[in-house]
Amino acid sequence: MPSLRKELPRGFRWAAVKAGIKASGRTDVAVAVADRMASAAVMFTDNQVVAAPVTVGRKHMAATQGCVKAVVVNAGNANCATGAPGIAVSEETCRKAAELFGCAAEEVIPSSTGIIGVPLPIEKLTSALPHAAERLAHSNAAAEAFATAIMTTDTKMKVSQATVEAAETSVRIFGCCKGAGMIGPQLGPPHATMLVYLFTDIAAEPAVLRELLQGRVEASFNSISVDGDTSTNDTVLLLASGASGVKWSDAPRSFQDDFCDALQHVCNELAHAIIDDGEGVTHVVTLEISGTANDADAKTIAKSIAHSPLCKTAWSSADPNWGRIIAAAGYAGVPFSPEETTVTIGGVKVFDRGVRAAGYDEAVVHEKMKQREYTIAVSVGSGPGRSRFLTCDLTVEYVHINADYST
Repeated sequence: MPSLRKELPRGFRWAAVKAGIKASGRTDVAVAVADRMASAAVMFTDNQVVAAPVTVGRKHMAATQGCVKAVVVNAGNANCATGAPGIAVSEETCRKAAELFGCAAEEVIPSSTGIIGVPLPIEKLTSALPHAAERLAHSNAAAEAFATAIMTTDTKMKVSQATVEAAETSVRIFGCCKGAGMIGPQLGPPHATMLVYLFTDIAAEPAVLRELLQGRVEASFNSISVDGDTSTNDTVLLLASGASGVKWSDAPRSFQDDFCDALQHVCNELAHAIIDDGEGVTHVVTLEISGTANDADAKTIAKSIAHSPLCKTAWSSADPNWGRIIAAAGYAGVPFSPEETTVTIGGVKVFDRGVRAAGYDEAVVHEKMKQREYTIAVSVGSGPGRSRFLTCDLTVEYVHINADYST
């Protein structure tokens, strides 16, 4: 089980309580509050069907232009496909939180995760908020409680930290997330589930945070997939308290570069944790696609392979059926020539310019694929396009989890 070992970003407090929303009876309401108003940037799902908290969150971010005082997350109920009553629940949650934390309702961001289409009991959620307010603390235990309460089918808490040294102080980053199934994020600018919350104590304007977030998300959360299903609730929220006293606008370029690297590291660790804890996952597979005309084409091929049930089931039993990989790449819709294509699995070449690789040994590749993690590299030519995409196998356990999810 991961744990927090470094100092947390200044200017935030966290808490979690039991509201009785989760059938398990575990903590299911998580709250994060900024001591002073935080700058914020967010990326939501681009699914056309969105949950009520996404609709309300978009409206609030637009109204405040990126100012956030508090975040309220409930797990066990997605509050999606619940109509006008679902919107009312999210809005009432924000109003209640605003009263407790001394801010406007628009300065509260709601999030939900869990089953779709079931009304979210507002009385359970709002009655839990005062208890959460009493428990707010700036401590590792409180931050871990927040990270634990947002879990649904996750089997372990997912957290990451980084510290960037400045001239006379340091800037800290803390990230946590949930997600194990219904993972095929397609996140865009403000416009089961993956929820990601990133906290830092740098001082930066919302416009800067938006630019930072979009670049980091594309290489991490937008480059992973468990099952290819884009959730109705996906959210990545970045909050900056400014409590370190380090201003982005005044920081030297070297510090800015270090901060970008640190934020990317946190996002990458969290994205990897989601795939590693995917529902029923026994193998984590990194797809490295190269040689396309551009990066977008490379990612298209990666997604085609990552979402192929034939590829994913073969990976579950370490079956080196490389023909499925070539086939999935071929129907991705990206032009390439098999005669210019090579495929390696775990560093062993299996396909070489249109035919099976010379000296191909199925037993050797099978052993490579028995490892928990390995890489499949596909080169389709000499173009500059590249994509690194993280995915996993599809197992019987995944089917069991999702066949019985609502019952």
